Amino acid sequence: MRTILSSAELDTRKNLAWEQRSFFGLSEHLERLSKNGDPLETLETTVDFEHLRGWLVEGLGYGDGSKGGRPPFDPVAMFKALILQAQHNLSDARMEFMIRDRLSWMRFLGFDLGAPTPDENTIRHFRNRLTETGTLKRLMKAFDWQLQKKGYVPMAGQVVDASLVPAPKQRNTEGEKAAIKAGESAGEIWTNEPAKAAQKDVDARWTLKIGGKVRYRPDGTPLPMIATPVFGYKSHISIDQRFGFIRESAVTSAAAPDGRQLRHLVSRQNTGSQVWADSAYRSGEVVSP
Repeated sequence: MRTILSSAELDTRKNLAWEQRSFFGLSEHLERLSKNGDPLETLETTVDFEHLRGWLVEGLGYGDGSKGGRPPFDPVAMFKALILQAQHNLSDARMEFMIRDRLSWMRFLGFDLGAPTPDENTIRHFRNRLTETGTLKRLMKAFDWQLQKKGYVPMAGQVVDASLVPAPKQRNTEGEKAAIKAGESAGEIWTNEPAKAAQKDVDARWTLKIGGKVRYRPDGTPLPMIATPVFGYKSHISIDQRFGFIRESAVTSAAAPDGRQLRHLVSRQNTGSQVWADSAYRSGEVVSP
């Protein structure tokens, strides 16, 4: 006897079949990534990220959840995201996209396909909080110590670089701008508006980013480079030239001079004698004998 299915039943069966294919297809895809040598799996087995959880919770000052609200993302996963972001020189917005786009990154961070992932504001607030409390520097030293303990000894010199990290543009009055430049905190400026103060970024600054594709005049001479205004921060990192792991890091406003950060970024534990950095890190103090 032949059974006739309704259109709704046919759609249900098709969806179930698609979900089964998707599930097994995803599993097989991840297995192939592992067989090809996923470097993030090597990093996962090399560094005990759970060992850092206590410092993360202490530095972030998370509550016990008794006041309600949406629970924060796992702090260990967020710290891993900062490692990936720094290694690939990504803005917060681009990092948000890459977490959702790369399966190997989602697996490394512990996020499920289709589940919520951190957006650019969440990433920015997480990094700022760790920086303000001094926790980020402490974590990076512990991260580096674990790498050295497993035999990843820095011996090939260091590469120092900075990337601009755009932040949401602020709309402030002239008086509020003056208060920000004077160094007042958001709580001091918007004393009667705590919700507004929580959304304000008083540490980011404007700078000009010079670069882009070189353009030429009809006679073949190059045109001046375009200067694009950028509001946000600079993420400075020092990477071991051989292994590509982060040795030191610092976050400043976008307007802060790069050269002043060099002494904080060059690791004295790196046994290589060479440091690669662009001209932005050059100063009289650095080049003098």
